[in-house]
Amino acid sequence: MDEPGRERRVREEASWQRATILELFFDLVFVFALNRISLRLLDDFHSGGLGLSEFAETLLLFLGLWFMWQTTAALTSRVRPDSRPGQFFVFSSMAGATVMAVSVPQGFEERALVFAGAWVAVRVSRLLVYFLVRQVRTKGSALPGLLSLGGSTVPWIAGALVHDPPLRGALWALALAIEFPGFVVGFRQWAGSQVAGEHLAERLQQIFLISLGEAVFVSGGAFSDSDLALPHGMGFALAFVAIVQLWRIYFYRAGLVLPQAITAARDPARQSVAAALNHLVMISGVVLSGAGFELYIINPTGRSEPNWLVAILGGPALFLLGRAPFELQVFGRISRSRLIGLLALGLLIPAVWHAPPLVAGAGATAVLVGIVVADARRARGREPEPPAPLM
Repeated sequence: MDEPGRERRVREEASWQRATILELFFDLVFVFALNRISLRLLDDFHSGGLGLSEFAETLLLFLGLWFMWQTTAALTSRVRPDSRPGQFFVFSSMAGATVMAVSVPQGFEERALVFAGAWVAVRVSRLLVYFLVRQVRTKGSALPGLLSLGGSTVPWIAGALVHDPPLRGALWALALAIEFPGFVVGFRQWAGSQVAGEHLAERLQQIFLISLGEAVFVSGGAFSDSDLALPHGMGFALAFVAIVQLWRIYFYRAGLVLPQAITAARDPARQSVAAALNHLVMISGVVLSGAGFELYIINPTGRSEPNWLVAILGGPALFLLGRAPFELQVFGRISRSRLIGLLALGLLIPAVWHAPPLVAGAGATAVLVGIVVADARRARGREPEPPAPLM
């Protein structure tokens, strides 16, 4: 499938807008990766030990995996995935992401060096390929990547080697803080004005759908592991309805017109980076919601732990916190239903504090349904709103 000619290593303008089969193959790794993140969260919830430190540890592992996916998506928006360099970028990233995902259950404990080493190895190999294949037609240089790699490698590895969890977390947070600006500067310099807006938007839509698929997987697994009694069935039904509402809120209508919003933006590269950040928040909310679904499906009428509300109510709230600025980015305004939904989720906290988990799940699902109904009423009789990007 590779294209040996130099001129075939960069995506052509006529064909660069669609994701390839190889990129979809790469995404399959993240079905597994998001499942590992969900299981780590659930282990902490069931043990009653999900405090701020445990949540921060899982978040850092998730951010490392997200950065692997995002940088690979950015690379394949310019380099043809079916070229030799493109295939190397994709397959090496797949291998690295798989090792990182395997390490997640103990990724902040005894497998920390495996997790960090896999990420650093992929980053180093990418730069080596860049220097070996200088014929790839890109604008800019590898300097931002070199600087971020040089600055982040030490805290990644040092954090894996230390035995103090807070220090490890601080070092890994520093590594991500160094890598992100390097990625943003490098992407804007490398892509220039030729951002494959439709391709990047499609990739973000696909990873969001994968997060919804993970929520379905967790919910279905929880229902399958139960005794299929009526309360468990009610919990699964609520989870399924909630997943459909998350899909509906995302795609109607900002998620649907994201490709046009990026291509119509004055600064497509900046718009792409902003969209990726908003998707990071939304996907985090979906993954956290999936953990909440499992909690109230497995134990619908039992004693609820207060920290379970972090997932049951906090997951949908986090999704809305990403969805509101995403709508602002695409349309230049925020629907009141998003803000009212956030307020409603907050007001539910004292109301369901001592209630069974199923009651909290029903409240969260009702809020999402209310947002969808408000969106449908607002759109009734109106022409579809065109994107009006702020950037």
